[in-house]
Amino acid sequence: MKRVREIEFFKNIREIREYEFGVFYFFDNLVISEINEGVLFGWEMATKAVEAAYEVIGRDKPIAYISNRVNHYSVVPADWRKFYFNRHQLNLYSVVGSTHGSFASLVMERMFFRNNIKQFSDLEEAIDWSLSKIEEQTTSQQGNYA
Repeated sequence: MKRVREIEFFKNIREIREYEFGVFYFFDNLVISEINEGVLFGWEMATKAVEAAYEVIGRDKPIAYISNRVNHYSVVPADWRKFYFNRHQLNLYSVVGSTHGSFASLVMERMFFRNNIKQFSDLEEAIDWSLSKIEEQTTSQQGNYA
């Protein structure tokens, strides 16, 4: 699997935030994470990433999130409830992973994520899909104000 730093799209980076639990790459309307091997990713960690996204991208723009699962880690699926109770909103959420474990976690996450979760085996396909959907949403919102 490809890492964010290995693809051409990386040249569009706005900011990188490295934490003890993983790396988050911020682009216009797009956040890509690469969580470290063996991490149990939970609410406290997600909060740091969300606040960083608000700082870099802003609170008023649609945000697509891609979980680039280049490492094996676990997600605390029940923490998605906390995410929504605290009014955080992801417009699009996709997972890139090629292991059985990646998609097993995805099944659990779908129980708590209100919007659809799209799965990919290629990072660049996930980016293309996310950017096209963000563009559709932005165009639709602008049409509503015309």
